[in-house]
Amino acid sequence: MKVIKSDKTISPFSGISFVNEEFYKSGLSALIDEELGSRVKTFGFKYSDIIKNLTNVFMSGGDVIEDLNTHFGEHLKNIPGNNVPSPTTVIRGINKLTVENTVFTSKSNLSYNFNINTNINRLNIKSLLLTNQLESGKKYDFDYDNQIIENKNYDAKTTYKKNKGYLPGTVTIGDKIVYIENRDGNANVKLEQAGTLKRAYELLASEGISVNRSRMDAGSYSQEIIDIVDKHSELFYIRANKSTSVFEQILEIDKWEDIELNYKTYQVASINFKQFFEERNFRLVIMREKGKTDQMNLFTKDNMKYRTILTNDWDSTEKEVIEYYNQRGKSEKVFDVMNNDFGWKRLPFSFLNQNGTFMIITAMIKNFYSYFINIVSETFEDIEPTSRLKRFVFKFISVAGQWIYQGRQYKLRLFTDRPYFDLRI
Repeated sequence: MKVIKSDKTISPFSGISFVNEEFYKSGLSALIDEELGSRVKTFGFKYSDIIKNLTNVFMSGGDVIEDLNTHFGEHLKNIPGNNVPSPTTVIRGINKLTVENTVFTSKSNLSYNFNINTNINRLNIKSLLLTNQLESGKKYDFDYDNQIIENKNYDAKTTYKKNKGYLPGTVTIGDKIVYIENRDGNANVKLEQAGTLKRAYELLASEGISVNRSRMDAGSYSQEIIDIVDKHSELFYIRANKSTSVFEQILEIDKWEDIELNYKTYQVASINFKQFFEERNFRLVIMREKGKTDQMNLFTKDNMKYRTILTNDWDSTEKEVIEYYNQRGKSEKVFDVMNNDFGWKRLPFSFLNQNGTFMIITAMIKNFYSYFINIVSETFEDIEPTSRLKRFVFKFISVAGQWIYQGRQYKLRLFTDRPYFDLRI
């Protein structure tokens, strides 16, 4: 095999030029600078430059800010008019957008750090509205979850799973993250959750987004939290904790209905829920199945396994309520995407508040990725709107190209027969 050396500058990541073009054409670049203000008075890098280049890193398959130097920097600098900051500049820019933590105290008089960055969360929501991924005036389904983000950063705390990390409260609408509050990893999930939810609901409402259905796990099962969720949602579905009073009500049930879910048979029933709000018409949906052993339940004196869902939805059948609640798994996949594709597995900062800002910004980048891949999938038959980042990089970003100056303008020459020329960008 003979190898011929060429001094022509050809980039193997030329697909990123289309990403940058849409970053500008969508208005996202202008929105960032409008919302965040001027970072420098004279010459320098704007916030839109910082976030765009961080977008370039992740959407080219990178996983750390330092990839601006080590892998992609020179290729990005060859794009005409593209301002590429150093990793240090990106870090300084994110630091400037960071706010101080708020300390909340538990009933046992222990203090925990929360990071409430309203401005960056608002920018994320506005970016979703700008790209028509959300529409003002519409109602959406709202999922809340606390997920451990494992890390060994300076202020990481030991979580309930005995590993170190943070425990952010995260709100999703579909596959889109719309709100994040980073929290100490050792904070109880119920601590200040009512406040977190209230801030999220109100921030969405301030941008014209209201909530149809809210869905949460048993970590949201408390009187204070349920009160907030009920006030800000048309309907809600919360996994209920089992208690003596709940089992006393279950024992009064004399009629169970058989249903089939995922090829298994269960028994279901509904009762009025009386534990927290007797004046409100809440419903407890109960599902039970035979246990795998003969071990008896101490409360019900049978070997049945019980699951319960608290809701204010009396129109849906028990099966419909259970099926809707079980779809929470789709929102939980968002964390896998953020960990493995958008930098949450390798948080770059030492402190919770800085990493909280980074997490919101990378959530905004992931949302832009969802918007962009929808455009690409209309032209590229082998790229789906649900394609993971790795496939997108191989099928779209990794294309050889060269910028040439011709006819008093720069043009991108691509060495491929794939349908880049048909993209509506």
